[in-house]
Amino acid sequence: MGAIIIKADKKSNKLLSDLAKKLGGDVINVADDQFEDFAIGSAMDAIKTGETVDRDSIMTKLRAK
Repeated sequence: MGAIIIKADKKSNKLLSDLAKKLGGDVINVADDQFEDFAIGSAMDAIKTGETVDRDSIMTKLRAK
C-alpha cells in the first residue's frame, strides 16, 4: 500500500478528496502543522548519518553564537 500527499488550496483539496473517495481510496486530512512535522521528519531521515555527537560539543557550539 502506498500513499501520496498533495498540498493544494481548499477548493482543490475538496475536489481531490471526493475523487479519491469515489475511486475507493482512504482520505486523511492533515493540518498544516502536521504536514510541516512530516516534511521535517522526512528531511531528517534523508540526511541521517548514523553518527552521534556528545552533549558537551553541542552545548559549546550553542554558547558560541
